[in-house]
Amino acid sequence: MRITDNFDGGNIEVISIENKDNIELNIRPDEGGEFYQWFNFRFQGQVGSEYTFNILNAGTSSYVKGWEGYDAVASYDRDNWFRVPTEFKDGKLTIKLDLQCDAIQIAYFAPYSYERHLDLLSSVQLHPEVSLEHLGLTLDGRDMTLVKVGDGDASKKNIWITARQHPGETMAEWTIEGLLHRLLDQNCPTSKSLLDKANFYIVPNMNPDGSVRGHLRTNAVGVNLNREWQSPSLEKSPEVYYVTEKMKQVGVDLFYDVHGDEGLPYVFLAGAEGVPNYDERLANLQADFVSALQMASADFQTEFGYDKDEPGQANLTVASNWVAHTFDCLSNTLEMPFKDNDNLPDPFMGWSPERSVYVGEASLLAMLAVVDKLR
Repeated sequence: MRITDNFDGGNIEVISIENKDNIELNIRPDEGGEFYQWFNFRFQGQVGSEYTFNILNAGTSSYVKGWEGYDAVASYDRDNWFRVPTEFKDGKLTIKLDLQCDAIQIAYFAPYSYERHLDLLSSVQLHPEVSLEHLGLTLDGRDMTLVKVGDGDASKKNIWITARQHPGETMAEWTIEGLLHRLLDQNCPTSKSLLDKANFYIVPNMNPDGSVRGHLRTNAVGVNLNREWQSPSLEKSPEVYYVTEKMKQVGVDLFYDVHGDEGLPYVFLAGAEGVPNYDERLANLQADFVSALQMASADFQTEFGYDKDEPGQANLTVASNWVAHTFDCLSNTLEMPFKDNDNLPDPFMGWSPERSVYVGEASLLAMLAVVDKLR
């Protein structure tokens, strides 16, 4: 038996691998030690044998409720991911596996590697309306890249989309991949109409360092980027600093920040109802956007989600709140599950990259529904 996490996005610590019925593991915390939940490792064993993996420190992880009703994902080819039997009991997360090939990768959710991120950037730049802008470097020296889609006409609306501030929320970049490919589909009338009316500014991965390091929630120095928007710094959060500076240059008419939620098995939005400048115009835009997204995606729902902030009580260090307040614009956080969508469950796949892609495509329809009303 052999286990390794020595690859892009890998995370596991081996405690004991002597007994195939009790392979003992720990999740390695993010830098700073505050957060951990993401795991991603490769296992090699005997074809036809059954193995039991026990993650011993799951009971003290960042979101213990995230283990309730959760099944880990696995893949033999790293393209097709499926759920494997998983149980959380007595503080341990137990994963059982009947090995069908020599090696398998097991993860918290289907990974979106840094190499795939670079592939995405390289492929979309071939489109005539796409340009890539280098915003700056992360603390580990990786590129912060902005994907610009449109002709730059100053009379058009400016739509900003960011994803993966929390690097373990890989469904977010799967969503961006789907959204980008649909936006660049020259046969798609929704995309053609949107690009007649808006320019897009998209950051597919806000946290490349955390992604490569196998973090759940933080960057290279243990900072939660989605609490840095009010006062980012080059020392702690250059990723947010560079994006906010570019936003101030360009302006923002609609903002969409894509995330995943460990505990809630639903797709939902968190709006900016609590920002000080929230008024009837923004409330009407929000209602129209929500209604359109409900029509565009059967996965999206409004019954379950986060409690709305009281008027004037929003946390302005959070991206969607800071952007709504600063630019007086429609602003939302999109949340998707790590588990499954309980409204439309899929026992074999659970929530998946494919479902995330569809939400990205559906989001464009919601944007089209409101683009003429943004200003």
